Amino acid sequence: MYDEYTLEKRIQRETASFSGIMGIYADDLNGRVVELCADEEFETASTIKSFILADLFLQVHEGRKDLSDTLPYEKENYIGGSGILKCLDEGTALSARNMATLMIIVSDNIATNVLIDYLGLEHINSTIASLGFTRTKLLRKLMEGAEDEDWPPLGVTTPREYGQLFAMLARDELVSPDASKQMLDIFKKQHYNEILTNWLPPYYLDEDNFGTAGTEIYVASKSGSMRNCRNDGGVVGTPYGRYAIAVLTKDFRDTQCHKDHESHTYGARVSRLLFDQYMAKEGRF
Repeated sequence: MYDEYTLEKRIQRETASFSGIMGIYADDLNGRVVELCADEEFETASTIKSFILADLFLQVHEGRKDLSDTLPYEKENYIGGSGILKCLDEGTALSARNMATLMIIVSDNIATNVLIDYLGLEHINSTIASLGFTRTKLLRKLMEGAEDEDWPPLGVTTPREYGQLFAMLARDELVSPDASKQMLDIFKKQHYNEILTNWLPPYYLDEDNFGTAGTEIYVASKSGSMRNCRNDGGVVGTPYGRYAIAVLTKDFRDTQCHKDHESHTYGARVSRLLFDQYMAKEGRF
């Protein structure tokens, strides 16, 4: 009777003025999935780093690698862009865990290259396929483009597959329950999560406002931006449970990188709609 007011229709109306294509996949983990352009292919930018993290923990789980292994930053892995290792001396060495943490929470490009060498690009893609993601692929290491931001695509994925990765994580099914917990803890430290958090009530995101255990609301996520895409995805934790969300965008008019980009604005509106629905229905979309 009220089909025009479904959550999907409200999302479509909220994003009607967006100049590009937005793909959305959200799973409340209770049987309700929200999807719009979920099988459209998108450039990953740095969101592919979430899949690299999954391969690291799989190889550790299988005994091939160890999170305490020392990994040096060598000259051949230098790359500009996001991260802090570019500001440190070549030869700086960190544990595999710390490299992975930098790769996720500040999207460190050098740490990413170090981990791709450590894990093997082919093995990373084999793990991605083994997890059931047939349309997601890491295409290369990070390299300087012909012009400042004119880098070739780092990887490809779909909103469905990126969202399902976080759904597996939220269910403690990504590699193992222990590995899922450790990865979730890394994603929780994320510095760049504007699409998912900008329109959420700031009160909920300040842990100092919660004095009672079990009432925390958190976002554990990984975003990615390049000239032609702005993406975000993760797990949102609430007192009613967790849900997984992925918002990927492309083909927009403005290719400059800035905090007021329309992908951030409209993506944040979608995130807020999903959050409000989940909270109002006490754990369901």
